[in-house]
Amino acid sequence: MKYNFTPFPILITERLTLRQLSNNDQQSIFDLRSDPEVNKYLDRKVPASVEEALAFINKVNENIKCNTSVYWAITLTETGAFAGTICLYDFSADNNTCEMGYELMTSFQGQGLMREAAEKVIAYAFETLQFKKIVAFTHTHHQRSAKLLAGFNFVLSIKANHNSDDLDGYTLVNSN
Repeated sequence: MKYNFTPFPILITERLTLRQLSNNDQQSIFDLRSDPEVNKYLDRKVPASVEEALAFINKVNENIKCNTSVYWAITLTETGAFAGTICLYDFSADNNTCEMGYELMTSFQGQGLMREAAEKVIAYAFETLQFKKIVAFTHTHHQRSAKLLAGFNFVLSIKANHNSDDLDGYTLVNSN
């Protein structure tokens, strides 16, 4: 199946606007991706500068332009405040699957925002993109992330092969 993210799919929920990242988000992306609490369960290189965060934004937007992933900034509709990100990537036409990833600024955690964003993105993946299955990986000890996935009926399915025994794979199958 061919995907097309032009124009970019802006998603709206009760409290959130999920929009494309822009260069104006470079400080927020730097803050998010360099937060020790957010990175606690992630194995990734922390950006050393705002310029590296800008390079990340440019890479993300290039992938969107190539229709190989879709990556949203999670913002509060009322204030425009940047709360986090959520994305769909690793599209497999053969298996009709994609992977979902997400992260939320520490100051916005515990408010149900990621649940609200994920609900909208899951619906988009199943209804608009017509995927049959979404996979997500979370650190074995990241109980809040596992609880979020369980709340959407993701099922613990596989140990990740992402070069780490500390990741669990969850799968959600489209029931429609």
